[in-house]
Amino acid sequence: MINFFSETDFSLKNTEKFKCWIQNSIEKEGFKLGEINYIFCDDDYLQNLNLQYLNHDTLTDIISFDNTVDSIISGDIYISIERVKENAQEFNTSFDDELSRVMIHGVLHFLGFGDKTEDEKREMRKKEDAALEYFNRLHHK
Repeated sequence: MINFFSETDFSLKNTEKFKCWIQNSIEKEGFKLGEINYIFCDDDYLQNLNLQYLNHDTLTDIISFDNTVDSIISGDIYISIERVKENAQEFNTSFDDELSRVMIHGVLHFLGFGDKTEDEKREMRKKEDAALEYFNRLHHK
């Protein structure tokens, strides 16, 4: 089950397409969907979580809390809509594409992909790109 919540005035459109894409992305990696909660929020909300749980006093676009057990993927993914908007401008991409990238990024962490080293970052980016390509194919059917 995939749930979407908002602690800001943002509301995700086409939730069924996102749910289908995320579930298929999980299953393509050989895992099963448990429960994933997306919580859309602002910078302050996410920075408070970052301080409280990770002891980091920095702005970030995403924080994910992994509750995966064995091959059942579950967790909470908090996304700052403010960061996504700013990053989309910085990276010269659309808000929708940047949001999709961040959404799948959290799931990829749950699937075991990291982003601490340069090699991990390259692999993560390849997985993100493949997932976005798949989403765009699904989305345009």
